[in-house]
Amino acid sequence: MSITDAHNVDWNPKALEEILANDAGRPVLFTNARILTVDPLIGPVTGADILFVGSLIVGVGPGIVTAAGDDNAIVVDCTGMSIVPAVVDTVALAGGRGRRSDYVATLTPGNTTDFLVVPDELAADVASAVATLLSRPQQVRALIAAGRPVLWAGTDAPGRATAPEAGVPAPPDLTGSPRVGVWIDRKDFLHQELTAEGRYDETRGGRPHAYQGRYWIDDDRIDYLDDLGFWAYGQFRDDELHHAGYIMKLG
Repeated sequence: MSITDAHNVDWNPKALEEILANDAGRPVLFTNARILTVDPLIGPVTGADILFVGSLIVGVGPGIVTAAGDDNAIVVDCTGMSIVPAVVDTVALAGGRGRRSDYVATLTPGNTTDFLVVPDELAADVASAVATLLSRPQQVRALIAAGRPVLWAGTDAPGRATAPEAGVPAPPDLTGSPRVGVWIDRKDFLHQELTAEGRYDETRGGRPHAYQGRYWIDDDRIDYLDDLGFWAYGQFRDDELHHAGYIMKLG
């Protein structure tokens, strides 16, 4: 076991316990870190803190730790650590975003709490830190997704989400679902029938069976796998189905 691995084993175990037991909305503060925010306004900051409540980042920068006691925050000491976005915007890293508002997944107050914590020597930049996660996950101190630990001290965090099984799922049984039926767009051009057996059949401009295939509904999202082999998706919003620029209602 290397020195880095040995230090990783006992990295902030009490803080992990508190975060896992945090059902009361206590703030969580990762402090004394070098933070590569990838935000062009904030930039990289050293000796800094990142404060989050649940899935939302609420503060980034030096000095936040002074209020940790007032807010009963869970404090995680990140001395010698770098914090980088867990979701990497490669276009932003290459300088291809023209406006700050176009940047994706930066460590900015108001964004989702998705970040990675690795030792400074393994994080010369964001790419290096992410490469550590992919090639040497045992040296990762923490991987946080929507405010919940996924990895901690190089191992799977207790109670972490389980990845969905790879491959196309079995057809759903949607008998009785209020979303089964024929959806028609505002111009009466697209008719999309969703059956209880998990099949869809589209009529476009009076042309029957223009597209056919399978579909799956997950909350308000619908995924389509056409018999031709391509994938598409839509979203249910109240009583409307939005798909590929069409807005449909049940006929």
